[in-house]
Amino acid sequence: MKTIKLTLLFCLITTLAFCNISVKEKNALLAICNATNGENWTVSWNTNTPVSTWNGVTVEQDKVVALDLSFNNLVGTLPIEIGDLVNLRTLNLFRNKITGFIPNSIGNLIQLQELNIAFNSLEGNLPNSIGNLNKLVKLELFMNRLEGNIPCTISGLINLEKLEMFNNDFHGSIPAEIGSLTKLKEISLSSNRLSGKIPSTFKNLVLLEKLSLFDNSLFGVVPSILGDLVNLEELILSDNLFYGTIPTELSNLTKLKVLMLNNNDLKGDFAALAKSIPTMLQFEYINLSETNNSVLVDTD
Repeated sequence: MKTIKLTLLFCLITTLAFCNISVKEKNALLAICNATNGENWTVSWNTNTPVSTWNGVTVEQDKVVALDLSFNNLVGTLPIEIGDLVNLRTLNLFRNKITGFIPNSIGNLIQLQELNIAFNSLEGNLPNSIGNLNKLVKLELFMNRLEGNIPCTISGLINLEKLEMFNNDFHGSIPAEIGSLTKLKEISLSSNRLSGKIPSTFKNLVLLEKLSLFDNSLFGVVPSILGDLVNLEELILSDNLFYGTIPTELSNLTKLKVLMLNNNDLKGDFAALAKSIPTMLQFEYINLSETNNSVLVDTD
């Protein structure tokens, strides 16, 4: 009788250890493993052990709340089942070899606060469902091959503070809806194929500290409303098609450390502008017609 009780106790402990998350979540993890050549990951999973012991998986109260497989040699695609990890707060797949599309099911991860799939080889459009992630604070998709328009549904990311999508192949205009994301502190959309003007709605981004739009095909005058973004520390607009006189309102940016305007067709008293901003460390303004590549203004 004692032996039977001990056996039952052992079975109960084993069951609790191995089944502490839902079958759906475990199957989603296994689908990711199978779709990205899990046997050849830098640190692979022993799927015969509890999920909570798997590398990069964080389990709290029987729910998978974080998945960090960065720098882990994932090779393959993201399966649709990734959307079944509905309790995730962090998803980090940075610096792998993931190809294919971002599945539309990514929009199911409504608890997500940080999403980093940067430095892979993802392609295709950013799904409209990205706008469902209204708790997202950081969105990092840089260094991929994503294309198409930046979806207007991005307006749903009402808690977003960091938007990094540089070095992709996005085209079309910058959505005016980004201007409604008033918690943004960093925007980096550089090295894409974006065109059109800087949206006037950017005047609402008063917490913005970094705006990097270089190496696109943006045109028009540099809008004076940028002078309202008094928390800016970096403003990088180089290698576009901006023209006209640089707005004097930029002198309001008293926290600005880096201002890069080179390789446009801009005019104005650049040296005076640099001198008017006491925090300035780097100011590049050489135009397309000039022979030098850059200039550093000493503001001492």
